[in-house]
Order: sequence, then C-alpha cells, then structure tokens
Amino acid sequence: MKFEFTSSYCVLLLFFLTNNLPAQNTNHKVKIELLFEDMISIRALTVDKNVVWYAANGNRFGKFDLKTKIRTEKKIDADSLKIEFRSSAQTKNDFFIVNVGSPARLYKISKKEMIATLVYTDYDKDVFYDAMQFYDDKNGIAVGDPLTDGFTVITTTDGGKTWQKMAASQLPKNLPGEAAFAASNTTLVIKNGKTWMFSGGKKSRAFYSENKGQDWQVYHTPLVQGEAMTGIFSADFYNQKTGVIAGGNYEKPNQNFGNKALTTNGGKTWSLIAENDAFGYTSCIQFVPKSNGNKIMSVGASGIYYSANQGKTWVQLSADANLYTIRFIDAKTAVAAGKNKMIKISFN
Repeated sequence: MKFEFTSSYCVLLLFFLTNNLPAQNTNHKVKIELLFEDMISIRALTVDKNVVWYAANGNRFGKFDLKTKIRTEKKIDADSLKIEFRSSAQTKNDFFIVNVGSPARLYKISKKEMIATLVYTDYDKDVFYDAMQFYDDKNGIAVGDPLTDGFTVITTTDGGKTWQKMAASQLPKNLPGEAAFAASNTTLVIKNGKTWMFSGGKKSRAFYSENKGQDWQVYHTPLVQGEAMTGIFSADFYNQKTGVIAGGNYEKPNQNFGNKALTTNGGKTWSLIAENDAFGYTSCIQFVPKSNGNKIMSVGASGIYYSANQGKTWVQLSADANLYTIRFIDAKTAVAAGKNKMIKISFN
C-alpha cells in the first residue's frame, strides 16, 4: 500500500535497545550488540545461517556476516531511479529483492559474487509490491497492491530466473479500498508449502492458498478496518495451524484494541488478544522459534513487547520505536534493523 512511514516498527524478542531504555519486569538477561550504524532504512531481512541479507532504500542491498563481523554492501545503478527495496527472499544460491512503487524492478543477486541481475520489470503506473517469499529453491511468489483485476501476484518456477504475472482468473480479488502494506515483508507467509496473504485498508482479510497461489480461499479477520491506514501490517505462522496477525491504525498509533489476533485453525477464524492492553500500532510480529507457538515478539509505536502465552498478556521491554523488522537466527538470537542501524539480540 502506498504510504510514507515516518517511524515504523516490527515484532521482536526479549530485549531493550541501544537507547539505554531499561527492560521492564522480564527477568531475562539480554545482550544488545550494535552491528552497524548508517544513514539507511532497512525493512527487509533474510537470514542464511550466520549471514543476514538486507534490502534498503537508496538502491542499496547488502549482507552482514555474524561470525566475521564484516558488512558488505552494494548499490544498484538503475538509470538514475531512486529505489526503495522493502521485500526480500532467498534460495540456496541467490538473494532476491523487489522495490515499492513504479517501475517495479525485481533483482536476482548471486550470494557468492553479489552480482545483481534484473529478472522482472513492471511498468504499470500503479504497481506496488508488498512482500516476497520462496517455497523452495525453484518456486517463489511476490504479491502487491490491487491493479485492475485484483491483487498483483507474480510467480517463478525456475529459481527466480523468470517471473510470470498470474492470470486475472486466478488473482485474489480485492474489495473497494482494500490493499496491502509493505511494512516489513511480513504480509505474505509461507509455511510447509501453504501460503497466507493479508490485506488492510477498508477491509482487512486473510487469503489462503494450498497450491502456491493457484487458488485462494478468503477469511475475514477482526482487526480494525474501514480506513486507508488500518488493518493487518504483519503476520507470522508458527505452524500450519497457529498464526498471529498485528497492525492497527497507523494514524492512531496508541490505539491498542482491534490490532492483534490469533488463529489456531490455519486462519479460518481469528480471536482478538489483549484488547485495550499492551501495544498499539505495530509493523512486524514474529513467533520465537522452538517455543511451541507460545512466545511472540512485537515492535511498534508503543515500543517492544513480549508475550509468553500466545498474546494473552504482554510485557514492554523498551519504548524504542526505531526498528522496523526482525528475524531470528535461532531460539536465542535475533537480528533486527530499521532506522539507521542493525543490531543483534542475544538472550537467555
């Protein structure tokens, strides 16, 4: 969805940030390590073992090696275009990024040489890609805001060498005023070959596909909706049954009702959690690995929050709002990035 973030946020794990704000009532030892600082905005992270790949504004992409502590970054020369990358994905050998806005440019980047190859371009004046993921080393999908016939969906079956726009008859259909958000590359979730896509705006719904986007089922959600900047900004699934969505009202960041919900049946039905409690608007939410789907982290306008009981209750860990996205390396380590920095979070 086309909107400007001023200070977006994302879902995280047990920690307090480098602004020296104290963690609150966590009883956990947390270590924060600043990996790098820069004038940069990072909204998409992809983890490949100990290497963290990122996509950013200013035509930039890069990687950070957690073992060697070496950062390598490159800038794409795109005929004077100013490109902001908010979506990324990977296969075994390649890293993929796509920008928001028009023209849309999707690049395949070899992990070994970091050579970027333009593999897909969309010149529609209204095109706006929100998220991208791969099922395996051959099959991938990227989704974007609606155009004439429904949401934009492109797929690849050859490891990202070529991409095809899905036929109009197969596209998930939007309702008036319904689109999606490119907050942290988390409105598209793949788990065990199943696909979930989430919308916001006038309507906020869940779209589910069992066959890599060839057919879609649509489920309603209880998140706040009805205005352009409301709805689902982020989602995650722990397994094929247990999932969480979060977001709210971007223009009313302290509004903490109708902004987070849980499913235990694969997205068919959703139950609001922590109504009138904990955080307000958030742009990214993630399950903690190896937690049986109980532990969840969230970062947003209200700060960084953690839940150990599937979102029933939350603890604020920090009031910092400068991280936009997070990915877990393992159950005890996460990497987060956002406004002008990337950090590593280690906890017990």
